[in-house]
Amino acid sequence: MITTTTPFEDAKKVLVGGVNSPVRAFKSVGGDPVFFKQGEGAYLIDENNKRYIDYVLSWGPHLLGHANPGITKAIQDAAQLSTSFGAPSVAETTLAKKILEFYPFMDKVRLVNSGTEATMSAIRLARGVTKKSLLIKFNGCYHGHSDALLVAAGSGALTLGEPDSAGVLADTAKNTLVLDYNDTQAVHALFKEKGHQIAAVILEPVCGNMGVVLPDEAFVKALRTNCDAYNAMLIFDEVMAGFRSQNGATSNWLGVQPDIVTLGKVIGGGLPCGAYLGKQNVMSQLAPEGPVYQAGTLSGNPLVMAAGLSMLTQLQETNAFQKAAQNTKWLVSQILEDINMHKYPMQVISKGTMFCIFFTAKPVRCLGDVKTCDFERFNVFYHRLLEQGVYFPPSQYEACFMSSVHSQHDLEKTVAAIKLALR
Repeated sequence: MITTTTPFEDAKKVLVGGVNSPVRAFKSVGGDPVFFKQGEGAYLIDENNKRYIDYVLSWGPHLLGHANPGITKAIQDAAQLSTSFGAPSVAETTLAKKILEFYPFMDKVRLVNSGTEATMSAIRLARGVTKKSLLIKFNGCYHGHSDALLVAAGSGALTLGEPDSAGVLADTAKNTLVLDYNDTQAVHALFKEKGHQIAAVILEPVCGNMGVVLPDEAFVKALRTNCDAYNAMLIFDEVMAGFRSQNGATSNWLGVQPDIVTLGKVIGGGLPCGAYLGKQNVMSQLAPEGPVYQAGTLSGNPLVMAAGLSMLTQLQETNAFQKAAQNTKWLVSQILEDINMHKYPMQVISKGTMFCIFFTAKPVRCLGDVKTCDFERFNVFYHRLLEQGVYFPPSQYEACFMSSVHSQHDLEKTVAAIKLALR
């Protein structure tokens, strides 16, 4: 008798939980994760050759779609010269200059290998500059898996029902203060009580790790006002929202400039990349100029630099972002029309090329509101979309992403699939 194992069963023999990042395990929605072998434009193709319209897009990077010809060629050309130098290259300077064209209010860039590394380093830098210890973060904002940020986590940790992580020391956690997103009054109160000990505030200016949640204008302005009053650093974690909620900096529409910005996802063109940006007086505190240490052997990897430069150049020279944003606007309008027609207890929130369907009628402004969602209904909805070849993030806590290469046919097929799933 011939027995075969599924890709997931085989993976679980050698990988922890069968995956290398927890949300991929489908713990939230149930069932086995889909294993993919190819991406092509707006599509993913699984091991059984089934095609899916993709709204995960590697959790954001593929704004231009999978296997974008310009990015692919740039990577291939760079690979001919070496996959890594471990030494300076002009490509690092070129990408840094390109990033600063989108963030002209910043002076210097430090390139790293991931969003987690960027946020971890940005917090260390803020503490080094201010010579203070306390950090404020917000429930539902996910900034990577460094110890100081797993006091109350979003994304994967929430999906697993483990909002805190074992292995995080109490002495580390006590220096992180957690507030609810959009709670302006709590911000004022906490700064009044502990302002002279607060080194930094970090937030996602557009949340993507509890679904898409937008900030109140008064909330963001209160953060800036208090940081100025108490000599604290304001950090915008734009790892997910950067080049996604807008074509450039979130400050372009928020009207508030942070002291430090962290980036990732899009700036690597689909390869592992992160960065943090700041003014000269802040960034000069980094080694080798200053006392705040941070290093990385593979930082500025030539393949990543080539991919990132191609991505950002295309965003400057084409209407790719505008096309993706138009696609998002049309898709969201069609979903909302169906929701309103049938009076479903649901809503859709979007910004730029990000969107999220929430299975709750309650306005969503913070993590507590997201927790009012009907998660069982979302799980059924998710699998019904999957059956019809539409790939959404496998968690109510995650954002969907649009690309510039989703066709009108793709969008119409998605709308039809959603309508059928909701019935």
